[in-house]
Amino acid sequence: MASALGRIETGEGELTVVSDGHLSLPMSFSFPDVDKTELEAILAGHGLPADANNPDCNVTFLRRGDRLAIFDVGSGPNFMPSAGKLIENLGEAGIDPSEVTDVIFTHAHPDHIWGLVDDFDELVFPDAAYRMGSAEWDFWRAPGTLDAMPEERKTFVVGARSRMAFIEDRIELFEPGAEILPGVEAVGTPGHTPGHMSFMIHGGAEPVFITGDAITHVAISFARPDWPSGSDQDRELGARTRVALMDRLASERARIVGFHLPHPGIGFVEREGGAYRFAAG
Repeated sequence: MASALGRIETGEGELTVVSDGHLSLPMSFSFPDVDKTELEAILAGHGLPADANNPDCNVTFLRRGDRLAIFDVGSGPNFMPSAGKLIENLGEAGIDPSEVTDVIFTHAHPDHIWGLVDDFDELVFPDAAYRMGSAEWDFWRAPGTLDAMPEERKTFVVGARSRMAFIEDRIELFEPGAEILPGVEAVGTPGHTPGHMSFMIHGGAEPVFITGDAITHVAISFARPDWPSGSDQDRELGARTRVALMDRLASERARIVGFHLPHPGIGFVEREGGAYRFAAG
């Protein structure tokens, strides 16, 4: 599979989507508390298996003028064998890590932040400025977060904190609605994590929305955005965010880049009956 298939012109800039590989998750983790008959029917309608979820991981770069921004940094070498492929794929995209001027995080889950450092505990993007939403940064570093996290996710906290330590002296925090770079608007999309952010990129013929994990599944997130997702920390809030986001994106006809949609994750949200569908393109 080519790793840099996705390219979108954005006015004076260009978006490039590079693969970080994929995750391998049991469907029972991804959607544990939903109607199994309807779940299997939706998956079958998209030609997808009912017992496994293997979402792609799509890392987006925005090049404008003398800046090169990356949204999330992938898994790195220590999360899943099927992921952590970003660095080896950058050559195909014509990107050198030393070029990156800005690293922007949607949230601090392993597949989005563990790629911050390499096997030698060196920053992969050493010359970049780093940006994360204030609520997200504060949540992972709060004293009570580790104790309150379910046992199977405690490594998420330990891993996030260890990576954050590398950038605590240079992190720039922001709030929803901030213009974090020229033409890049932060959009609060909480639920998946407490401070999860998405980003609307303005300036081209059409806006482009970087979803992060506000949308995680090519079939279920669209057909049943109201369903709880097992990967969401606050499942009720995540569902409410997803329902509102689907309506907004379908109405505005913004092109989206989905981190976990089929590579390169580029397309549109379209209304379909009383729900939605992903239209690649």
